[in-house]
Amino acid sequence: MKLFQRRKTTVHQVTDAQPSLTADIRRREISYVIKMSIRVVCLILAVAWPGAPLWLRGLFIAGAVLLPYLAVIGANERGRDLPPLQDMDGANQNEIPRHRREIGS
Repeated sequence: MKLFQRRKTTVHQVTDAQPSLTADIRRREISYVIKMSIRVVCLILAVAWPGAPLWLRGLFIAGAVLLPYLAVIGANERGRDLPPLQDMDGANQNEIPRHRREIGS
C-alpha cells in the first residue's frame, strides 16, 4: 500500500475555455442574417430574371423555400462544443410543488 499517492491534477488552459454566451448568440445572429440575405437574393433572381434557364430558376426557388428552415435551425443550435444545459435543481419540472396554498396543501 502506498502511503503517498500523487493525484492527477486537471490543468485548465485559456484555450480550453468555452465561448461566452454573448459570442455564441452573436455568431448565430450573423449566420441567420447571411442565410436570409442569400434567400432574398434567390427570391429576387427567381422573379426578376426572366431569361434564366429553367433549372437555374428552380435552384433559386428551392433556395428561397429551403433557406428559412435552415436559417432557423442554425440560429437555434447552441455551440457544438458547449456542454448540455443542466436543470437548476434536478427536480421534475412537471411536478406541482406541494407547498403552494392555492393547490390545497
